[in-house]
Amino acid sequence: MNLTYLSPLENHLWQSTLFAALAGLLTLALRNNHARLRHWVWLAASCKFLIPCSLLIGLGGQVRWRIAPAETTQSNLIVVMDQVSQPFTDPAFSLPLSPMIPPAGSPLPSILLGTWLCGFLGITSAWWVRWRRIRATVHAGSSVDLDLPIRAMSSPSLLEPGVFGVFRPVLLLPEGIFDRLTPAQLKAVIAHELCHVRHRDNLIAAIQMFVETAFWFHPMVWWIGRRMVEERERACDEEVLRLGSEPRVYAEGILSVCRLYVESPLVCVAGITGANLKRRIEAIMANREEQRLNRAKRFLLASAGIAAVAVPLVIGIGHAPPISAQSRVTEKPLAFDAASIKPMNNSGGSVRSEPGLRFLPGTVASLPAGVTARQIITEAYGLTEYQLAGGPGWVGSDRFTLQAKTEAPANRNQIRLMLQTLLTERFKFVASHGTKEMQVYALMVRKGGPGPTRYQAKEGADSPGPAGFQKADAEFARHTGGRASAFTGTTMELFARSLSELRGAQPGSPLLGRPVVDKTGLQGLFNFRLAWNDDDDFMPALQDELGLRLESQKAPMDILVISQIEKPSAN
Repeated sequence: MNLTYLSPLENHLWQSTLFAALAGLLTLALRNNHARLRHWVWLAASCKFLIPCSLLIGLGGQVRWRIAPAETTQSNLIVVMDQVSQPFTDPAFSLPLSPMIPPAGSPLPSILLGTWLCGFLGITSAWWVRWRRIRATVHAGSSVDLDLPIRAMSSPSLLEPGVFGVFRPVLLLPEGIFDRLTPAQLKAVIAHELCHVRHRDNLIAAIQMFVETAFWFHPMVWWIGRRMVEERERACDEEVLRLGSEPRVYAEGILSVCRLYVESPLVCVAGITGANLKRRIEAIMANREEQRLNRAKRFLLASAGIAAVAVPLVIGIGHAPPISAQSRVTEKPLAFDAASIKPMNNSGGSVRSEPGLRFLPGTVASLPAGVTARQIITEAYGLTEYQLAGGPGWVGSDRFTLQAKTEAPANRNQIRLMLQTLLTERFKFVASHGTKEMQVYALMVRKGGPGPTRYQAKEGADSPGPAGFQKADAEFARHTGGRASAFTGTTMELFARSLSELRGAQPGSPLLGRPVVDKTGLQGLFNFRLAWNDDDDFMPALQDELGLRLESQKAPMDILVISQIEKPSAN
């Protein structure tokens, strides 16, 4: 299973499960130490379900510390580190060339959400009913003066002695308990409840109850909850014995309460009879002195706590965007060394050919027919024409001549950043990201079709890279006698994008009229040779020659919305 493609929720769940398993191993190492330590370890494991690693990674990602040279090659160690940390990281938001689209009309997300909501509301309602029942019992009770740091109430119910309330706790005692327990037993029982108050056990239990409610489908959270109750009761037992209570008297008091009264129905109303009663009585009667933390265990505990916070932060720092040496000194965005843009004569129909951009080493220039502002924007941000919205009409109609040069070697991504700077400085361009529901074509594999040909790089030749699609093969087009496209060393994602941009027989008209997204699931590089006679013949040719098909779907697409743009002045 490739963890890289798991959803953020799935990643969070398996990371939290792993964290809980490691917490379990840590409690085994601390099994001869104080139970309160183990209780805190289990609390940390529970809280991990509420704190995704991506939150800490995001904080670490704000630290930009690396200096990136102009051209670098990643070492094997860095590649391995990136692969290991992928399940913990989420890529930064960008406009994808072909976003992942779930099957149209799939009911599964709604079913899962509805199932989770039913479980959440059901558990919440059950606990709310129990809480109101205990609250009514407290209100029906009468005050008892016991000279305690918290208020004590006597209740006519048969509920065991317990502490009710999180921030203003009340000691709830059943009527008649003063006659049924000896003074020494009652003193030990009350001392147990005061331990719960001192350590805020009701608040901690309320946090755990929320975790169990939100993640009710995960058996690990319920198992953690049982471990927490067991350790908190053992911790209070240890403290009562340290305060001087006789083990036999204390054990008899607990057994009498169990025999005479009903256990508390909520873990956030801390009583005295929780956890495994047999083990508790055996531990009380043994009255072994718990070991103090030695130096090795202190180091283990400290290391585990530091690692739980530091590792995600370090991963985030390691994935922080690098600062180039140039930007560190000047703090300026990438820009062309020289750029000229001039409006063309857009009146009349003198210009009939298609506008666009061409790329040569160190140079970006418009075609003889010029280039529109819309085409500059889509190239600068890696969009199809369907992913750009807003703006005045001249953005897609007026044409400009563009000549831009850079002296230093620049890859396609750096050229795009330079075009973004050009848009900001010359067009006063401002835009925002958005989402739009639209009709798309999903590129899928046709069953039984021939399929595209895998790209095989020639010995000694350079890999074509991520933008390796080539122009149509003119000779191939002449042989077919119609329209043709040939691409060498292209990913399925880029091929789908190229289909979005194919033009029809009529000048300026798109062939398909909607974006195409890759849903083939095919990875790697491919060669494509496709010929068709007219616009209506394109889809059959795609199926017969490449074994691919286009399926109409409706899906949300990331778009760029133009907020502001101005015509540039000639220079």
